[in-house]
Amino acid sequence: MKHPDDDNELFNRLEAEMATDSRPDTGGEVVDLDKARSARAESTDPSARPGADRSPDSPAEESADPTTRAMVDQPTPKATGPGYLGRLAAAKRRAVIPIWLRSLAELKTASAWVARHYTHTVAYHAFRSPWYAARLSMQAPAGLARFTGGTMRWVADREGEPVRLAAVRREDAAEYLKLSRQRDGRVRLRTLVAVLGMFVGFGLALALYVLAPGWLQAVSVGALVLALGAAGRKADDPVIHRAVEVPKASKLTSDIVLRALGAIGIAAINQAQSKGRDGFEFTAPITRDGPGWRAEGDLPFGVTVTDVIEKRERLASGLRRPLGCVWPEAESEEHPGHLVLWVGDQTLKAARKPAWPLLKSGTVDLFKPVAYGTDQRGRWAEVTLMFIAGIIGAIPRMGKTFLLRLLLLIAALDPRAEVHSYDMKGTGDLDPVGEAVSHRHGVGEEDATILYALNDFRALREELRRRTKVIRSLPRDICPENKVTSALADKRSLGLHPIVVGVDECQVLFEHAEHGKEFEEIATDLVKRGPATGIVLLLATQRPDAKSLPTGISANASTRFCLKVMGQTENDMVLGTSSYKRGVRATMFAWGDKGLHYFVGEGSDARIVSSTFLDAPMAERVAVRARSVREKAGLLSGYALGEAPEAVTGPSYDLLADVAAVVPETEERVWNERIAARLAELRPEVYGGWRGENVTSALKPHHVRTRDVAGTTDDGTRTTRRGIARADLMKAIAERSENPGAA
Repeated sequence: MKHPDDDNELFNRLEAEMATDSRPDTGGEVVDLDKARSARAESTDPSARPGADRSPDSPAEESADPTTRAMVDQPTPKATGPGYLGRLAAAKRRAVIPIWLRSLAELKTASAWVARHYTHTVAYHAFRSPWYAARLSMQAPAGLARFTGGTMRWVADREGEPVRLAAVRREDAAEYLKLSRQRDGRVRLRTLVAVLGMFVGFGLALALYVLAPGWLQAVSVGALVLALGAAGRKADDPVIHRAVEVPKASKLTSDIVLRALGAIGIAAINQAQSKGRDGFEFTAPITRDGPGWRAEGDLPFGVTVTDVIEKRERLASGLRRPLGCVWPEAESEEHPGHLVLWVGDQTLKAARKPAWPLLKSGTVDLFKPVAYGTDQRGRWAEVTLMFIAGIIGAIPRMGKTFLLRLLLLIAALDPRAEVHSYDMKGTGDLDPVGEAVSHRHGVGEEDATILYALNDFRALREELRRRTKVIRSLPRDICPENKVTSALADKRSLGLHPIVVGVDECQVLFEHAEHGKEFEEIATDLVKRGPATGIVLLLATQRPDAKSLPTGISANASTRFCLKVMGQTENDMVLGTSSYKRGVRATMFAWGDKGLHYFVGEGSDARIVSSTFLDAPMAERVAVRARSVREKAGLLSGYALGEAPEAVTGPSYDLLADVAAVVPETEERVWNERIAARLAELRPEVYGGWRGENVTSALKPHHVRTRDVAGTTDDGTRTTRRGIARADLMKAIAERSENPGAA
């Protein structure tokens, strides 16, 4: 595109050249602009100037004119960029068949909505048809009067009367006589038509009365009465009302989008629009996309989609749409300035959700995607529970527990899955799952429940170790990828069935004064190694911070569900570091957006999903169905059968004796990390993987105090670290010998 300043630059340069010309001014000269532009373009190539040295031996410095401006954009050949085949290969092809038509589930959902709509409409009007007939019958006299009066006015040519009166007021006799003759001709013709119509009508009525059967007479009279009733209706009081109130949303146009973008206060957009440009380049037509409109295009240079997302409220105001209808988002395969704006007809909260496919029937294969919610466009969002570790974070009362219960119900519908459910909040929200199918189930934060959960976590860690050995021992043709598959899960003899562990308010475990470190250690191991062995850990918390959600867990969880949170720190703890800066912000959800969350998983970018709502009675019905399936397969076990786990309140080894064995008498004080290394060497099957923190938490119940201990590192550096005194250890052993029940 030619810039408006190009011509000014041309004239300025010509004027400078004329001023430096030593020859006298011989008068004005007409300049051919086309030739001047060509000369300017050629002047960028030194070899193209008449005075240039075309010899390859002459240096470029000698041929260059220091007074000539250097062009930054050099002339390019006509063939620029990729060739025709290259452009075709990189072209983005739009789907021939719409998404809703390619998905059998979405096609069934759409067909069911259409069928329900018209079934309701027909039933609504059929039930009210007697009332419609009665009202039309009462309005029939008024309709007859209107018909008679209208016919008489038509015969008398009343519509031409204003024109004739205007001629009289102008005292135009010739015009009036012309109009009068025209009126007389019309009246004669219309009177003849009216008389003929009257005779035909009476004749037809007499024929029906004499010749037609009774049912035809009744139908004819009824139709005449209803027609006269329709003619006599009032404009402000319709007889028939709408059976369905369809939400009315204005069509999204380019003018509306540009107006809204110009109102959000981004300087680059406002500057472009102030110069007469749009400030937004549409790259595709605005089209219908599900229950809403989709617009996409490029923002000005330097403006990102995140900048628009930050001003979502202003954007909704500019569009004159509710906040829950406006969803700006980025396109993962495009540059950061490519905006996709979806504007729904209704808010996500008000839009009707389709029924969950698994509500009344069906089972699940956890190794395959399962629908659990819908996106803004009403399409099903799917989650695969195998090979993941999941985190659910939100402030209270936003649907966090309901979402966890929904995921556990999905796991329960796979009869092979072993479910472990823990409701540390203590309100019994997970009881529908726990009472019906759970292998282990705990409620509350009492000491007995904490010990119950601790024993279960220890057993899960041992199960994790057993599974790694089984997977390692399997032949390559049976287990080619060294992880649990659906086929291996079917082989009950291997014991590689899915295990799904769900913990609500997990901060109760991780912040426990006595066992918090051990819970954190085991959970971290399950998050890192569990998915490959078929063990899934789902953690939900309303306090997503470093204490309630340890970094080792949050950094390794592959699947995230983030409902509304209050700040950037909580947002990034659940969704991952820098999510807030990338525009993935669960802080923008409103208080009424229950169940609405960002979903990160399934190999895609963050998506906004509204989880399926299942209240307690609905959850109980699904759980009862899951229990019946397990009973038929003979796979019900544990808590659901009333079986209590074996009482294991601590390790089967003597920790104090083992520590005393690795700390000699000559060593008065020792660091805990060195004790952990020596214990791992002493009993690798018990203490393998222990660190200094594990030693601290394990010795705490025995009242062995941890203190700062000075020592020397392997490289000779003097430093202070946490450790114990051997005297404290021996004192604890002595007290235990005197009073075995003390520790």
